[in-house]
Amino acid sequence: MDAFAEFLAGIKNPQHQQQTEEVLAWVAKKFPALMQEIKWKQPMFTDHGTYIIGFSVAKHHLAVAPERAAMIHFANDIIQAGYDHTKELIRMPWDRPVDYSLLERIIEFNIMDKADCETFWRK
Repeated sequence: MDAFAEFLAGIKNPQHQQQTEEVLAWVAKKFPALMQEIKWKQPMFTDHGTYIIGFSVAKHHLAVAPERAAMIHFANDIIQAGYDHTKELIRMPWDRPVDYSLLERIIEFNIMDKADCETFWRK
């Protein structure tokens, strides 16, 4: 988690900082083969040089960005989980528990779907 220390230290709200740290630590523990990186001032996880998932902090939510293909694949699950979303990200409100099961399935999908991907982003 050293890769994310400076990012986490910059989160002003202690509750948001703690929840973000918990999510990032959970991803790191659940998927230890993923690389922890900061790109575009945001924490993200990559696999063999390709993007798997990224996170950003907003006033009312933790934004989870798994790329459009995963958003389409899990559209119904995201809606059933009660999360607001856009075409590119899921908004996980600070005042609700994180749906780790959904997060796990999204990350697993991206790892498998991008196993042969040779670029950072899907083409």
